[in-house]
Parts: sequence; C-alpha cells; structure tokens
Amino acid sequence: MNRYPAWKYVIIVMALVVGGLYALPNFFGESPAVQVSSAKPLIKVDADTLVRVQDALKAANLAVDGVALDGNSVKVRLFDTDIQLKAKDAIQKALIPDATNPGYVVALNLLSRSPAWLSALHAAPMYLGLDLRGGVHFMLQVDMQAALTKRAESLAGDVRTSLREKNIRHGGISRNAQTIEVRLRDAAMLAQAKAVFQDQFADLRTVESSDGAGVLLTASIKPEAARRIQDQAIKQNITTLHNRINELGVAEPVIAQQGLDRIVVQLPGVQDTAKAKDILGRTATLEVRMVDESAEARSAEFGNGAVPFGSERYVERSGQAVIVKKQVILTGENLTDAQPGFDSQTQEPSVNLNLDAKGTRIFRDVTRENVGKRMAILLFEKGRGEVVTAPVIRTEIGGGRVQISGRMTTVEANDTALLLRAGSLAAPMEIIEETTIGPSLGAENIAKGFHSVAWGFLAVTVFMCLYYMLFGIFSSIALAFNLLLLVAVLSMLQATLTLPGMAAMALVLGMAIDSNVLINERVREELRNGASAQAAIHIGYDRAWATIFDSNITTLIAGLALLAFGSGPVRGFAVVHCLGIMTSMFSAVFFSRGVVNYWYGRKNRLKTVSIGTVWRPENATTLKAN
Repeated sequence: MNRYPAWKYVIIVMALVVGGLYALPNFFGESPAVQVSSAKPLIKVDADTLVRVQDALKAANLAVDGVALDGNSVKVRLFDTDIQLKAKDAIQKALIPDATNPGYVVALNLLSRSPAWLSALHAAPMYLGLDLRGGVHFMLQVDMQAALTKRAESLAGDVRTSLREKNIRHGGISRNAQTIEVRLRDAAMLAQAKAVFQDQFADLRTVESSDGAGVLLTASIKPEAARRIQDQAIKQNITTLHNRINELGVAEPVIAQQGLDRIVVQLPGVQDTAKAKDILGRTATLEVRMVDESAEARSAEFGNGAVPFGSERYVERSGQAVIVKKQVILTGENLTDAQPGFDSQTQEPSVNLNLDAKGTRIFRDVTRENVGKRMAILLFEKGRGEVVTAPVIRTEIGGGRVQISGRMTTVEANDTALLLRAGSLAAPMEIIEETTIGPSLGAENIAKGFHSVAWGFLAVTVFMCLYYMLFGIFSSIALAFNLLLLVAVLSMLQATLTLPGMAAMALVLGMAIDSNVLINERVREELRNGASAQAAIHIGYDRAWATIFDSNITTLIAGLALLAFGSGPVRGFAVVHCLGIMTSMFSAVFFSRGVVNYWYGRKNRLKTVSIGTVWRPENATTLKAN
C-alpha cells in the first residue's frame, strides 16, 4: 500500500544529487579578483591578452590563485585584497599605456571559490544584489515627450523638403508641439500634399480643416508609431548607459527598463556617487568631416610630417591614424537612425543611416562634389575624438538614406551602427531616486539574512520533532530538501539574491512546513477514527493533497501578481516566493512521502507509527501511537 515504485526513488535521488551540486557553489564564498574586458568593440580580449596579463603579473612578482580566459574577459584570482589592488595597477600599466585612451577596462571583482569540476558543470553561485554587496542605485525618468517632439521636428523638415521636391505650393509649414501644420491654398494642393503624406510619411496621420482663405492640414504621429519611437528611445538610452558604465568597471551592473518610461541602474561595488552621476549624464557628439587627401596629410598619417593647416589628426578604432579636415559637415543632430544591414549588390555587411531633411540636403551636395574621396565619421566624448569609420564616397547620395559598406564584418557593422545610434541619449533623463549602500552594511545584511533563515529553520525543526516525533523528523528532512532545492534552482537561473529574497526564503520555510502539518494531522485523524497504521498513512497523504494543492495555487497566484505588477524589491521577493511554492509542493508531498514509505512501507504488520500523541476528545482517553 505504502510503497513507491523504483522510478520514483530514482527521481528523488536525481533531484537530491542535482540540487546538491548546484547549491554547493554558494558555500565556497568569494575570492578577490581582477577582471580585464574590452573598452572598445574592435579590441578583442583573447589568448594574446591573457599572455600579456600573465607577463605583467610575473614582472610585478605577484602571487595569484589562477588566471583564465572566461568568454570575453580575462579573470585573475588573488589571495587577498592587498594583492588585488597591486595586480590591478600592474595590469593597467601593461595594457593601458595611455590613460586618456583606454583600450581595456581593468576592474576589481569577486569570483566564486568553487572548484573547477563544479564550474565545468556550469554550477555557479547566485548573484548578490545591491543591498547585500553595497553600491549605488539610480532610478532615471526618461522624458518621452521630448523624444516625440524631437521626432516631430525632424519630420517637419522632411515634409518641407518633400513638398519642395514635388513643387507643391503652400502657405507655410510649422510645428506645434508634436504636430505639423501645413497651410495650403486650394483643394488641388491639398490633394497633392495628402498624397505625399500617404506615400512618404507612413508614421503620420493627417486631419484637414478650414483656415480662412485656405486649408490647414494638420499631421500628427500615429499612436503605434509614437509607441515605437518611445521604445526605441528607451532602448537607445539603455544601450548608451551600458557603454558608459563600462568605464566604471562594474562586473555585474543592472540596467533595466521599469515601466514605460523609467530605467533602473544598479552598480554593485561602486561607492563614488559623483563619478557615477557624471558618467550617466554624459553627452556624446557625432560629427561627419572630410578626410584630408593631400600628400602632406598622407605623410602625417604615418608620422613622417606635420599635420597640414586646417586639418586634425585622429585615430581609428583599429589604431590607424586619419587626418581629417576641421570643417564639420554634419553632426549627430542630423542623424535619425543607424541600423546594420547588407549591401544589395555585393552582399557585404553595411551600416544604413537615416538623415533628417537638413542633413539630407547637405549630404547630397557634399557627396556629389566629393565622389571617390573619403568621409570620416567621428565620435567625441569628454573632449576626445575617435574615428568610428572612414568610408569612400562611391556616388552622389540623396534621399536621406546613407549606406556605409566595405571592409567590414557583420560584427563590425553591428558595432558601428550601435556606436552611431548610441553615441548620445535619444531622450533626456532625470535622476528621480538615488540610494547608496555601503559594503559594511551589505555584509551586515547578509549575516542577518542568513541568521534569520537558519534560526527559523532550527525553530521549526525543533517544534516538529517534539510535536510529531519521527514524522516530525521526516518533515524536517523534507524541509531541508526544499531549502536545498530552492537554492539550487536560484543558482541555476543565475538569479540575483536580495534582502527581500532572503525574507521570502524564510517565509517559504513556514509555508513548506505547513503542508507537512496538514499531512500529519490527516494521518492522526485517521488513527483516531480507528484506521490501521498503513491505511492511516495512505489516506492521510491522499486526502491532504487536495487541500495542499488549493492553498499553494492560490498563494502562487498572489505571487505571480506581485511578479507581474511589482517593481524592484517586490519583484525580488516574488521570484523567490513563487519558486519556493513550487519546490515546497514537490518536497512536502512527493519527497516526504517517499521517506515515509521507505521507512514504514516495508513493514507488513505495522501496528503503531511515531507521530506523537493521538487525542480522542470524544471519550477523554488518549492513544499513544508511538
């Protein structure tokens, strides 16, 4: 009656082994480390970088615990924080000879002390949140209306150019907030203008009205186009923030969208709030200039002569010098979009640029007059300029759509488009929330959270063992298995553990043991009703299952609501809460019954079970079940 088939015990053993393996890395702690990653898309961290790091450490006579190439970064394990700081200085001196133009980011980090065989199984500890590790937290509000206004301004210029090209006479074009107003003289001009809007401006919808002697055509951005513009603005801002935060050397920054118009930035380990603010609010500018093709400029590129008057020397991301003229043709204000693609004729990777009306006119004139010459696209940040790309002009380019191709890989095309698109913020942002958490407070939070879970587990275990005897021991084993399984699942998902998450973990212990209390009381009830010991166990588990399932499902629904509509700490609590409910249903019913069946199921003539005192209130007598 109370016997599990072999395959169920196989599932229990497998869950126990997998849970133990993936929960184990959390108990090894962390060691100080230095992480080397690329600061520029075209600079790769590879085996050569690993050798250079090893040589720098050897030259500085620093003892290390290990050096390895992990994905796109080199990680150096060290024995203590003093050696960690010395190693960072030595590596920076070797890899970054020019501090004003760093090619690598050398950051302090903490790495798990898990043995190599666990890492080979992709077993890694949970990340620690900001409240446990310390750092800074920002909530940024993105001005979505400014993004729409900027787009409407660009479209107004494009409309003016298109109407001019079609020889459509009008009484003036103006922008009113996020709408474009076109005054037309008669119905014929109105029909032609509406045709232009329909063919060339799919993102605009038009409404006509009378305006004295003429007709007023008002164009506004469609709701679906407005949502797309806002989504692109917040994604571009997030990408820009990622690029900027690389300079801080944060190993595991959290940059995520929250709601429709907010961005959360968490920088674990960063304590310099002023520097973080400076980087988050920094502006970058984009410029387009012509390359100086003179003989003097060619010599200056190779360092054989002085830079000609009226030109400047800049460096490409590959390290090649380029001499460009000082005259600026276009700026980033004229660029509306940049996306990677492929050349339709050669099928080579390319970058497709979209310009506004003013940029389109300037670009058409410049490319017509400079066919066969090179044009440089520069990105300026903190007063330092860098050549992103310098393509050759093949033909006159009109229409506001520019294609850059030649000598680019797919990865380089993606990187170039990203740099051009994310050189500056798409919409202004304002810091509306700021929090700084010290590292000592984070360590104190870890200790308090660990103690709360440990003492809660111990108190529940003592009570269960005293009140339910051997069944209490079985319930405590199932509770420990549930905690092990929850930690393993969080580690496999690489979830970030926060203080609310630890509170949810302590709550899960109480909820998980509640299921075993229901089971034990059901078994006691059957014993009071005169059922045999084996029958009482069987019926108790079967009848308790419906109640356990209903109570956990309703609680899970509440947890999913917190996960869907909550934010920040509430979501951290909800993740652990929902996972804990699912693991508790497995451990409290399936696992605990497996233990009980293994202990009692082999006994054919079972007369008593150790489940504490079974009270018979109807006749004021008691039965000692054990």
